[in-house]
Amino acid sequence: MRVVLQRCKRGAVTVDGETVGAIERGYVLLVGIQQGDDEAALDYVANKIAGLRLWEDESGRMNDSIVEIGGDILSVSQFTLYGDVRKGRRPSFTEAARPEVAEPLWEQFNDKLRAYGLRVETGTFGAMMDVSLVNDGPVTILVESKE
Repeated sequence: MRVVLQRCKRGAVTVDGETVGAIERGYVLLVGIQQGDDEAALDYVANKIAGLRLWEDESGRMNDSIVEIGGDILSVSQFTLYGDVRKGRRPSFTEAARPEVAEPLWEQFNDKLRAYGLRVETGTFGAMMDVSLVNDGPVTILVESKE
């Protein structure tokens, strides 16, 4: 599992001109599910994201988690995070999980984040989406389940 986490002041996803998910202060997550990902991968990444100390405390140091600041999450499924461009000019997506496997795992991952008390908005799995955000910092972190 691979997640690009972007701390944001606000984020939104639209599909066919309609907003399907929007948040204020929190994280926009671009979520890639890989072949072989399982519940242990989902648990690890959800726990890591909920606990990362990426928010400034009163002294201006990154000491607070998204749970502590009451932030929101916008989760967007993105199989292209597993695009392999080492050979040729066209990415290979063979490492990405098939949609029938990836979609339920992505939904389960979102539920795991909600279990931490986080409000989670989502994009639409498999749709062409317009994703917008105002990056805060900017702070962008790559979180992966495998070493």
